[in-house]
Amino acid sequence: MNYAMINHTLGFLMKEPTWESSLEDEDFYGRKVEILSWENDEWCKIRTHYNYSGYVHVSQLLFDEEKINIWDAVNKKLVVQPYADVLSVPKVQGFHQMSLTKGALVGILENANEDGWVKVLLCDGRCGYMKEKFLGSFLTSYSLDNEEKLRKNIVNTALTYMGTQYRWGGKSPLGIDCSGLCSVAYMLNGVIIYRDAAIAEGFPIHEISYERMKPADLLYFPGHIAMYIGDDKYVHSTGKNGSDGVVINSLNPRDKEYRVDLFHNLKAVGSLF
Repeated sequence: MNYAMINHTLGFLMKEPTWESSLEDEDFYGRKVEILSWENDEWCKIRTHYNYSGYVHVSQLLFDEEKINIWDAVNKKLVVQPYADVLSVPKVQGFHQMSLTKGALVGILENANEDGWVKVLLCDGRCGYMKEKFLGSFLTSYSLDNEEKLRKNIVNTALTYMGTQYRWGGKSPLGIDCSGLCSVAYMLNGVIIYRDAAIAEGFPIHEISYERMKPADLLYFPGHIAMYIGDDKYVHSTGKNGSDGVVINSLNPRDKEYRVDLFHNLKAVGSLF
C-alpha cells in the first residue's frame, strides 16, 4: 500500500479531481492517508483512516517515505485549540511556520519550558514551538467502562464548535457541516463513526428507540444529523437561514428553539452505547 500525509492546514477531499467540484470532507494536518489511485499528475484518490474517500490535490500531501516513517514513530499530540500557530522560536515574536486547526497532529520533541512552550515536529520535518495549553491527548481507542464520562466528553467536544459557520464538507472550526460536527466530536474522543448522516454497517453506531436516547446519541433526519445533549436539546450544524452554523435546537414544541421541520422528519436515533 502507498501512503501520504496531509501536509496542509486542512486536506480537502473533493468529489471529483478538480477544484470546481464539491467539497466532500476535510482531513486534518498530520493525518496519514492511503493512496488508492492517481487521476493525473495533480490529483490522487485517497482513503482516510476513518474509511472515507475523495480526491486530494498533491499540493496538500507529503509523499516522502523517510519523513513518513519518522512521523509514524514520534509521540504525537492533538491540537485542541480552534486555531493555533506553530512558531519558529518559543516566544510570540517568532516567525509563523504553520497554522493548524483543532484535530491536527504534531510530534512532541521536548517537554514544555517554564513559559509553557513545547518544541514540536511537523510531518515535513520542520520543527517549531506551540503553547502546551493548545495541545491534548491523541486518542485512538475508547472504553465503555465509564459510559457517563465518555458521553459527557463527546457532548462537550461538540459544544466547543458552537457558532462555527456552516461549510458543506467542512470538519474544522473554520467551517463544519452536520455530519462533520458529529463525526469529529466522536473522533477526538477516540471513536470512529461514519462520516455521513447515516447509520452505516461496519461502524459502531446502532439504532435505538427514541425513549432510550441519552446525551451523545445521534438524531438522524433525511440528509441531516444532530447530537442529543440532554433536556430535549440537540446541537447540530445547519445551513438554515438565521442559524448558518452550529447551534442548539429543541425537541420540545414549547421551546423557542424548536424546529418543527426536523422533529417531524426524525428517521432514527443512533447510539454507540
